[in-house]
Amino acid sequence: MYGSRWGMYYDGLKDTAGSNEGAPGRYYPSKVISVQGGILNERLHTEDGFNMVAGISPKIGAQLYGRYSVRFRADPAAGYKTSWLLWPASAVWPRDGEIDFPEGGLNDIIYAFTHKQGATSGADQDAFPTGIGYNAWHTATIEWSPNRVVYTLDNNIVGTSTSRVPNTPMNWILQTETCYGNCQPASTTVANVQIDWVAAYSYNP
Repeated sequence: MYGSRWGMYYDGLKDTAGSNEGAPGRYYPSKVISVQGGILNERLHTEDGFNMVAGISPKIGAQLYGRYSVRFRADPAAGYKTSWLLWPASAVWPRDGEIDFPEGGLNDIIYAFTHKQGATSGADQDAFPTGIGYNAWHTATIEWSPNRVVYTLDNNIVGTSTSRVPNTPMNWILQTETCYGNCQPASTTVANVQIDWVAAYSYNP
C-alpha cells in the first residue's frame, strides 16, 4: 500500500530495546500503521505479549547533507518514544555519527542530538532539550550542511552543532519504539503517533 514512497521495517523485527536488552518491543507495521484523511497513524499497543511499534523511511535514498522536516504529534504515553534520525549509510556507528530529531519519550519533552563524527561511544554527542512535549502538532526540521546542524521546532531554533558534524551520507528513518531500561509500556497502554507530512531536500550550497 505504501511501498512506492515508504520503506518499512519488517514485521517482528526487534526494536532497539528489544535488540539490546531483550525487551518485548517489535516493529510491526502491518498491525500499527494506517492512513486516514491524509494522516499516517501509528497505533502503538501490546499484542501477544509484544509492544508493537513501527519504523518507516521515506524512499529518498542516502544523502550527504540536506534539509528534513516532519509535522507530527503524539499521545503522551509512558514507555514509548520517537527516535527519528539520520543514520549513516555505512552503518558504522558511532564512528560516522547520527543526527536525531525529534527524539524522546512520548510523555517527556522533545530533544535533538548530534552524535559526532569520529565518536568512539554513543555519549560523544551534543544534546538540545526543547522543553516542549509531543501532545500538540509540531514541525521539526533538521538542516544539515558541512560543519553545521541546525535544529528547528515550529520555526524556532532549539540547537546548533558545529563541532565534528557527521560528514558521510545518511538515510532518514522514523523509528517509533519502546524506551530503554526499566520503563517498558504497560500492556494496557495504547498511544497514537500521527504524521501529517514529511519533506526532504538535497543540499545546494
